[in-house]
Amino acid sequence: MTSEFAFIEALRAIATDPAARGLDDDAAVIEIGGERLVLTMDTMVDSVHFLPDDPPADVAWKLVAVNVSDLAAKGAEPLGCLFSHALGEDGWDTAFLAGLKAAAEHFAIPLLGGDTVRMPEGAPRSFSLTALGRGPRDCPVPSRSGAQPGDRVWVSGTIGDSGLGLAVLNGTLKSDAVVPEHARWLGERYRRPAPVPALGMALASMVNAMMDISDGLLVDARRMADASAARIVLGLESVPLSRALRETSGQDRAARLAAVTAGDDYCLLFTAPPERTARIRELAAGLGCEVNAVGIVVKGDGLTLMHDDQPVPLPDRLGYQH
Repeated sequence: MTSEFAFIEALRAIATDPAARGLDDDAAVIEIGGERLVLTMDTMVDSVHFLPDDPPADVAWKLVAVNVSDLAAKGAEPLGCLFSHALGEDGWDTAFLAGLKAAAEHFAIPLLGGDTVRMPEGAPRSFSLTALGRGPRDCPVPSRSGAQPGDRVWVSGTIGDSGLGLAVLNGTLKSDAVVPEHARWLGERYRRPAPVPALGMALASMVNAMMDISDGLLVDARRMADASAARIVLGLESVPLSRALRETSGQDRAARLAAVTAGDDYCLLFTAPPERTARIRELAAGLGCEVNAVGIVVKGDGLTLMHDDQPVPLPDRLGYQH
């Protein structure tokens, strides 16, 4: 059993409670006294999810942010979190805690408890955080499995910035190829994602399906299509790209394919009937958020990629795979 997919398939035989949602969603949902408790957990490992020389405060921020992103995808209001910390050098840990405090305050998600452990000498650092949220009261908790033929497909924010930021930080993209201002901004996008829980909460009653984009737009859109037993058709030319990305990589087909297969965007991917378009734009604008329609849902299965009305073969790698 060597793949993440095979391991999750085996776990499904254990996670049979309805709250687990068949392990097909971003979070578990427990009904308690008329309230919906949304729970999610993410782990970050040194040299897998963050670079060894990333500032400790940024590592802590990202750990909180990726969990808050899952809550946002369920339209959930953050309630609190539990945290597991692998102890290390005092200076590093102190800086990490400063980042943890800053992120908890920024996302309004109080720390409620957790655990500390000592790692073996030379072992990579590993941190886990479990986030708890209150699900929407006026509608079902959105899942990734509700996309309907006829829906428009939307994304929030811009796509591909974090992947390009990683390339800048790890030296894959030479520094002289990037305007310094853009290099700093792209690196920040990688190290300090900024999901917006309020946007997920506002959209919850508008959408048929919603999830966050963590492993890349293409692979996550395919996951949504598979969970919904429908086909998602994406238009590459409609995918929103930031100014920093456009001025660094361009916006031709190759640049767009790189953007939609990069991970760590932590934007929202959602579908909704076309008649809700104006209201969705109004809600997003009221929160100062950017949303863009990037495709449609049709009958069938899988994922189709288009560019200027011409079909584009799917790349061998749709996104990040564990």
